[in-house]
Amino acid sequence: MQSDEELMLAYVRGDASAFHELFRRYASALLRLMRRELSSQSEAQDLVQQTFLQIHRARNDFDLSRRLKPWVYTIALNLKREYLRGRKRRPTQPLDQSPEPGVDAVDPEREDRARALRRVLSSLPRQQREVIELHWFDELSFQEVGQALGISTTAAKVRAHRGYVRLKEALTGLGLGNLAPESGIEP
Repeated sequence: MQSDEELMLAYVRGDASAFHELFRRYASALLRLMRRELSSQSEAQDLVQQTFLQIHRARNDFDLSRRLKPWVYTIALNLKREYLRGRKRRPTQPLDQSPEPGVDAVDPEREDRARALRRVLSSLPRQQREVIELHWFDELSFQEVGQALGISTTAAKVRAHRGYVRLKEALTGLGLGNLAPESGIEP
């Protein structure tokens, strides 16, 4: 199995199937990343497509001596931030508040816990929230988180630690302390 970096090199050299494999590897993770702050599946899908379009356009700019994953996440996060900034300037109201088609009914208690977790996460400062989301949900290492956000690994760890502490305090206050991950990071 080829590494992500080998696939990117093959794509830069003209192998379209390598790009399809990269899409297969990253699309679902990027969709989850986008869905965390976007109100609809279609908005998230559009941003994932824009991410891959940007990867295509910048394929010759990728430094093949570096890891691909942080580069992909940097592009995706920048597109999401830009989209959210634009949406704040031009707020929109969804036409239909019904659930997305094909979404199954969920356990109401589990849905309440998930809603509480999303609310607490959204209350964290953006810098802490992004680090936690990339580390906890997307399972990026702190080095990869730092690269994706353009900060040092140490800064990523500090932001994560502070965010995890705030997250645990808030969830414990709601009686949901068991939902908070342990940071395992020394201050």
